[in-house]
Amino acid sequence: MNADTASPPRPSPLLLRRLLALFYDLWPVLALCMLTAVPFTLLDVAASGGNTHHNIAPYSPLQWLLWLCCWTVAGVYATLSWKRGGQTLGMRPWRLYVRGVDGAPSLGMLWKRYAVGTLSLLCGGLGFWWALFDRDRLTWHDRLSNTRLVRIPRQE
Repeated sequence: MNADTASPPRPSPLLLRRLLALFYDLWPVLALCMLTAVPFTLLDVAASGGNTHHNIAPYSPLQWLLWLCCWTVAGVYATLSWKRGGQTLGMRPWRLYVRGVDGAPSLGMLWKRYAVGTLSLLCGGLGFWWALFDRDRLTWHDRLSNTRLVRIPRQE
């Protein structure tokens, strides 16, 4: 087989770098969720007559609303970071950027990426592992949102 007929090399799935970036992003998202929880905690303390020795009741509407707000705050962090500079804080050390297939991604594409990425994580990371077997090395959220994660080479 000569060089003219050889298939191009498959792109890297960037799986380890993706997971490390997610771990790095866990910390600012955790801080944002703690700030988001403050009003819910104050509301719960006020509703319980000032009793500070209990937690928000499991499976209560207040707890579900808190989870939804934390998911939304994390989504705002991710999508605005991707829109503004193509990367979150956790992606910077690994030189990873989110790009649209046909130019700059829209906020709708980025929210779809975030939502499908969340679903992928809830499925035990199955959408991330998918990149190991995909012909283009894409994750579920790459493929469904028409975005790609690219790694920029180090500048000398």
